[in-house]
Amino acid sequence: MPDPTSSTPHDAATRRVLPLAGSLGPMIRVRSVFISDVHLGSRGCRAEALLDFLQRVRCEHLFLVGDIVDLWNLRRGFHWPESHTRVLRTILDKAAAGTRVTYVPGNHDDDFRELAGAALRGVEVRRDCIHVTADDRRLLVTHGDEFDGAVQCPEWLAAVGATVYEVVLALNHRCNGLRHRLGLPYWSLAGFLKAQSGRALRYIEQFEHAAAQGVRRAGLDGIVCGHIHRQALRRIEGVVYANDGDWVENCTALVEDRNGRLSIWHWPQALAGQPVDVARTAVEEAA
Repeated sequence: MPDPTSSTPHDAATRRVLPLAGSLGPMIRVRSVFISDVHLGSRGCRAEALLDFLQRVRCEHLFLVGDIVDLWNLRRGFHWPESHTRVLRTILDKAAAGTRVTYVPGNHDDDFRELAGAALRGVEVRRDCIHVTADDRRLLVTHGDEFDGAVQCPEWLAAVGATVYEVVLALNHRCNGLRHRLGLPYWSLAGFLKAQSGRALRYIEQFEHAAAQGVRRAGLDGIVCGHIHRQALRRIEGVVYANDGDWVENCTALVEDRNGRLSIWHWPQALAGQPVDVARTAVEEAA
């Protein structure tokens, strides 16, 4: 069993590679799905990949864990292709068909936090919520930006980092346009640069521990969040830390099966029938 106090952001001992090719058919049925950081309205949004995921996966409960619509980007300049409308329409169709959809707004769509407690065309808007898994674990579902104050990062550096990130995403888009024409798979330039940056890795580690400490003090079994565009599923300080990633760089979702087991699905890999990196939950590690 891996050391829960390990300072490694992604402990290799808590991860293994499982093939999903055999289980991928025309439709995949699971209990719950968590997605965040879609950033509809931005050029970095990979809406077509998300559409394919939403159309192939059926779930009882769909959680939208913030930054679904990028209001910040839309205020700077309008960008809204048809694929972005189709994503919203698909989500609403799921709600109309009986899927319980819970929307927890993030910092890029924080205007919708004023609607907490309301229902919009069958979509429940919550500031945060508690999800009880099939095996009775109580997980806080929240976007995660509330933990920014616990992370040591000067405001000026955060502003510079946000600007650089947008430039990297633009380069990422052009790079992958060329890779697509050459028949090469998607590659995340932003993810590569993060992995090379000691400062970025320290930020991620601080964020993860702040989130875990918050839910541990609240007496919960774990947390599901997004915000930092870094998918993860591991045990920190005795609780489950689950980050569902994003649909800009990584195209990942957190999925709960009918038995309560959690895993991270990387959709381009899963769609191609390639091995999918799946992190083990704390309960599985202890078994």
